[in-house]
Amino acid sequence: MPFVRITIVRETLADDPAAKKAAIRSQVTAAIAEATGLSEREISVVFDEVDASNWYVGRTDVGTLRSRSQKEST
Repeated sequence: MPFVRITIVRETLADDPAAKKAAIRSQVTAAIAEATGLSEREISVVFDEVDASNWYVGRTDVGTLRSRSQKEST
């Protein structure tokens, strides 16, 4: 019985969390079911949402990295 834990930056889901989680869950579950031959009912998916200010890449939090990226692309 596969257990999938997805850790994601909360702000990634901000505009429609339920729909985005449903889409991710559906695609991940389908991929595992196809690869293993298991029923989708046998696959568990859990989301851990983390604030961008609490997720670091190196010494910089993701919120800061995204702000920098947006400024550079404008």
